[in-house]
Amino acid sequence: MRSRLLAAPVVPAPEPWRPIPFVPVGGLLGIGFASHPGNGHDLVMVVSHDGHGLFDAVTGEKIARDRDPDPEDSTPDAVPDLSCPGLGPISGSRVHIAGLFGGGLHTTTADGWTLEAVTPAWPNERVLLSTDGGLPHAGPHGERWWHILHSNYSTLRAFGFSPSGRTIAVATSSDLSLWTRAADDSAAP
Repeated sequence: MRSRLLAAPVVPAPEPWRPIPFVPVGGLLGIGFASHPGNGHDLVMVVSHDGHGLFDAVTGEKIARDRDPDPEDSTPDAVPDLSCPGLGPISGSRVHIAGLFGGGLHTTTADGWTLEAVTPAWPNERVLLSTDGGLPHAGPHGERWWHILHSNYSTLRAFGFSPSGRTIAVATSSDLSLWTRAADDSAAP
């Protein structure tokens, strides 16, 4: 299995997934998901050493920024549920954050997609997307499983699907990578 994982190159995520432009975020600590109250888009909240940011996961647009959050809420470890206060259109709510301080995101969708991180060459982690239920991946790479991100330049902080299953987010200590699909793309290949 280790040899198969090492031999699998990074490839684009398959249809219906489409990448959103890469977002550099220095000092990234964690991420969490919310839903835009106006248009229903998945939102990704980013917590970093430089504050909090909120991104539209469909467009990649930064829609809110707080460079100086209240010190009591600046990192999710300040509260038992690992959350931070929302900003912009989700002000007044709290967002659960997964990353350096713990927590987790969804690793499966209702329609059969799976995400997992593997480390066949420690410390560099690889994120795999699949439709075969995860390891040990019976079929060939690029047919039922895809190596979509290789974290060989930064530390993996968190990865997962939004609760809607329409967004994939992978956060490292230096950036955020996103993939999205339309609401009507509900079947895995």
